Amino acid sequence: MALPENQDDLIRYYTFTEYDLALIRQRRGDSNRLGFTVQLCLLRNPGYALTGDKVLPDQLIQWVARQVSAESDSWAKYGLRDETRREHFLELVAYSGLSAFGLPHYRLLVHELADLAMQTDKGMVLAGQALEMLRKHHVIQPALTVVERACAEALTYADRRISRALTESLTEQHKHSLENLLKIKPESNITWLFWLRQSPLKANSRYILEYIERLKTFQSLAILDGIGRDVHQNRLLKLAREGGQMTPRNIRKFESDRASGQ
Repeated sequence: MALPENQDDLIRYYTFTEYDLALIRQRRGDSNRLGFTVQLCLLRNPGYALTGDKVLPDQLIQWVARQVSAESDSWAKYGLRDETRREHFLELVAYSGLSAFGLPHYRLLVHELADLAMQTDKGMVLAGQALEMLRKHHVIQPALTVVERACAEALTYADRRISRALTESLTEQHKHSLENLLKIKPESNITWLFWLRQSPLKANSRYILEYIERLKTFQSLAILDGIGRDVHQNRLLKLAREGGQMTPRNIRKFESDRASGQ
């Protein structure tokens, strides 16, 4: 969402064609010509509309002013009439072939982001992809809060798909066996789950036997091979890290399907 400020980026994003300049020259007065062109810049990259409280980099204003033969100081006079800014905006939207963001675009964002959310839950990655998708479809960017909400909804949808992928093959017997891991192991003060997490301390006969006992306990759960095959490794590793930080008391608070998925 950041506006370019260095010369290379200004040249890359905000160099105008003859068609652009022909349209720009139709504006009367430096302030209107400069303001009209700045709105064109923002709609093209990053892709949002100019607002009255938006503070723009001086480098951008000066670069645009040089190209349209306007005084950069005239920027302060632009948009004193909201009607002028709105008229320019509507004309530029039609000229650029852009669409206003609406409910269909929101649903499309959530649907397409859900596939990416199956691979990563990093908000910045999802938000960046959302903005790229809007540019690709020539849609004006909404407020960031809307983008954040679409990312959050996509993550929720992906989490449910992952949970189903990890739990739908579990029988009631599997779930019962997993719940039993949260019980205290006989003749100890720790749960079966905590005991399974422990590693043998030394490579000798005593600890090897303990290791074998743990393997037998795990095998008795009879969890099907490849249960997480359809879940991306990044999300599996995240779940494993979360589970490794949880106590049995934390896990008991989950709903039954989430606990089974963990």
